[in-house]
Amino acid sequence: MAEAHAAAAFSFSVTQEGLDVQVSLVNRVLNGVFPVKYTSLLAFYGIVLLLSFLNYDITCGFNDKVHPWLFSSTFITWNLSHLVSSTLLWLMAVLVIRYSLKMLLCYQGWMFEPRGRMSIKTKLWALCTKILGGTNPKLYSYQASLPRMPVPPLKSTIERYLTSVRPLLDDKDYDAMKSLSEEFLSTIASKLQRYLVLKSWWATNYVSDWWEQYVYLAGRGPIMVNSNYYGMDLLYHVPTNIQTSRAANVVHALFAFRSTLDKEMIKPIKVNGVVPLCSSQYERVFNTCRTPGVESGTSATGWTVGTFAVYHQGRWFKMTCYKNGILLEPSELEIQLESIINNTSEPSEGEKHLAALTAGERVPWAKARNTYFADGINKKSLHAIESAFVLILDDQEQIIEDAEQGLSSYGRALLHGKCHNRWFDKSFNCVVFKNGRFGINAEHSWADAPIMSYLAEQVLGYEYQSLGYGPDGKVKGRPMVQPILPDLQWQISPECQEVIESSLLVAQNLADDVHLRVSAFKHFGKGLVKTFKMSPDAFIQAALQIAHLRDKGHFSLTYEASMTRLFREGRTETVRSCTNEMCAFARSMNDENATKEERYALLKKAVDRHIDAYKEAMTGQGIDRHLFCLYVVSKYLKLESPFLAKVLRLPWRLSTSQTPHQQAMNIDLNKHPNFLSGGGGFGPVADDGYGVSYIICHEDLIMFHVSSKHSSPETDSERFAANIEQAMLDMRDLCESMKVKK
Repeated sequence: MAEAHAAAAFSFSVTQEGLDVQVSLVNRVLNGVFPVKYTSLLAFYGIVLLLSFLNYDITCGFNDKVHPWLFSSTFITWNLSHLVSSTLLWLMAVLVIRYSLKMLLCYQGWMFEPRGRMSIKTKLWALCTKILGGTNPKLYSYQASLPRMPVPPLKSTIERYLTSVRPLLDDKDYDAMKSLSEEFLSTIASKLQRYLVLKSWWATNYVSDWWEQYVYLAGRGPIMVNSNYYGMDLLYHVPTNIQTSRAANVVHALFAFRSTLDKEMIKPIKVNGVVPLCSSQYERVFNTCRTPGVESGTSATGWTVGTFAVYHQGRWFKMTCYKNGILLEPSELEIQLESIINNTSEPSEGEKHLAALTAGERVPWAKARNTYFADGINKKSLHAIESAFVLILDDQEQIIEDAEQGLSSYGRALLHGKCHNRWFDKSFNCVVFKNGRFGINAEHSWADAPIMSYLAEQVLGYEYQSLGYGPDGKVKGRPMVQPILPDLQWQISPECQEVIESSLLVAQNLADDVHLRVSAFKHFGKGLVKTFKMSPDAFIQAALQIAHLRDKGHFSLTYEASMTRLFREGRTETVRSCTNEMCAFARSMNDENATKEERYALLKKAVDRHIDAYKEAMTGQGIDRHLFCLYVVSKYLKLESPFLAKVLRLPWRLSTSQTPHQQAMNIDLNKHPNFLSGGGGFGPVADDGYGVSYIICHEDLIMFHVSSKHSSPETDSERFAANIEQAMLDMRDLCESMKVKK
């Protein structure tokens, strides 16, 4: 996804907050013994006490050893000794159960078994995991039970890397790469691997901290387009065209979700209803902001403050969402937002384009922050934005009416906007357009797209099911709170304004170079692909290879993001989709002499190989994160590796990612077929490459978001989107013809 850009260029009264803190402490205590409940301690103590009256000692003499430690032999100390012994034995049982669950979650054989043909071993494993997995888990209940991400065997990673680049290199270049790998293995590789294994023993995750620090935060280029990504509203359902009404309901739904999140009342996502995924990324959804630095940035998360910053027509305002610890109703938020819309005051000097600082190069922003925002009213106002949730009341309409030009315009508005009307450093910006459509621009360092996708699903589902609108399109209810509009004050000097305008120019040039094409593929969806007994994702990846070959006449290093959240604090791994099998199939589709039987056989092999690669990535046996971490260790030890340096320099000219759909499962799409997301996208990763994001919406719809750069003579997003569509149709015809023959 967008992370591939940085990876390729890598170089070295009681307030609501008080209640949330109390709930968090309680949840930590509860999660500390999960899947065991504290009520079981009382039950166990009662059983021990009852049996002791009957002269049965189920503590195996442990109680007799505890009793002499007490200073008297009264009835109270007799009971106390039973309580102490019961508690100690109960804690031992808790440890056994928790580590047994952890050992069960280390098993990954279930993933490599054929679908629908589960072995007896896996069935027993699933049964035991469900039993030990407990009931009614909180969001973070399974965190301590999740296994740590393993470090793959060194030789295996090198062998799989060489296999992955074989279709991209001629014999001479491949032999040179192989020689570099052999030199690496015979010199410093073992030493680097030992350091990495050592880190995996003490670190929660041996990849994630370095990935965030060096791939994201160390980047000095603009994060707008290059790193941030966007997410769209529902395609066919806009509940109201009144901007302030839609914004009020969305903001209310967001803060309702945040309250649920803070209380950890969200059920952790489980694969096949058995294996929990890591939930750590949810901790930083709100109140997280990226801070620029001269050499490297940071990402800070503050306490929830119950406020949000609003940008409209060049002005920044600060609003509160709570009164006396109670979340304001949508009607009370609506009247405040209407006051902002009706505010005709002019922005102060430098205020209108202020956010362009977050869109341009990072070093000028870091220096300007240290010089002009280090104290006084500017520091206070900046903190108000960075510590709050950000709402953008956009002054443009986005009318798509299912037209691709409208979808593409909508995507560009979310990806970069006007370059000065999004605070790109925030964890996410909620953007509500003039005609009621909404969307999200998200910063990438703190979490990955599935987290924001889940957030959007929860918000849209809550808005649809619990809030709603009146016949006039306005929110329901009557406001009980009068609007309070504290606008943020600024004192921006002429020198600072020069930096702002310079950053804006950099951002505008970058945005103008983006060629984004968003298209709805309606010919078929996952429903038809499943009748071919193929993975929809692998099917699409095969189509992308055909499209790329037709578009450029050759294959390119291809990045597909997969998740590693089966492990604690896992984030992503790369699936190298351009395999030998994929290339053989793509070539056959352009070979007039190839028969349908030959093409279909090659497709099956390509799909199977892609599925295996995806599973390897998910289970910690990927290639790229391992090589990346070896490179980081080499830099720490000041050891040069020509092999690792060359690996990290190779550009991803085709970067792809699938946006997950229906994670929350809060809306039945069969009953509400219009409740389909438009997905999201990201900017091009390489100057002469493509970025492709897709979302498999339902049985008969797939959305494609294709990005490239106008400045490259080799790329054209509209042309590539057309090639993708034709490749999908050609593959459908091939599979349909083989179904008829069977």
